[in-house]
Amino acid sequence: RPMIELGEGELITSDLNELYRRVIYRNNTLIDFSARSGSTPGGLVVCQTRLVQEAVDALIDNGIRGQPMKDSHNRPYKSFSDVIEGKEGRFRENLLGKRVDYSGRSVIIVGPSLPLHQCGLPREMAIELFQAFVIRGLIGRHLAPNLRAAKSMIQNKESIIWK
Repeated sequence: RPMIELGEGELITSDLNELYRRVIYRNNTLIDFSARSGSTPGGLVVCQTRLVQEAVDALIDNGIRGQPMKDSHNRPYKSFSDVIEGKEGRFRENLLGKRVDYSGRSVIIVGPSLPLHQCGLPREMAIELFQAFVIRGLIGRHLAPNLRAAKSMIQNKESIIWK
């Protein structure tokens, strides 16, 4: 995660950075012990392996082993699971929190040109409902170079969309 400088040399960093730092430090120590396998007691290697596993566990879910890792202010670090769970987590806040209105209202009538197992849908509503598929089709057929261009084509209701 990026570090933010507040000024006067003070830096703010994500808790994940500290948890990653611990994993890397402990893993490097284990690698050093393994490289000196003849001079390092086996019990020390086993202990260091446990420390690496604890650091990885804290990164994924701090506190899963009982006592969470804490910072200098005795505040537990926020792990991956803390970032994504809950009301302010990544899923509910950013991904599921988008409001959309795909409601439509119509009257069902007989369509003489449609078979019995089909229904008609206004084009504008169909484009809105199936926008992701339309975008993928535009990019896949090389009619749009990227996502932004495909969305622009849909928004401008270009004739190629209806084909």
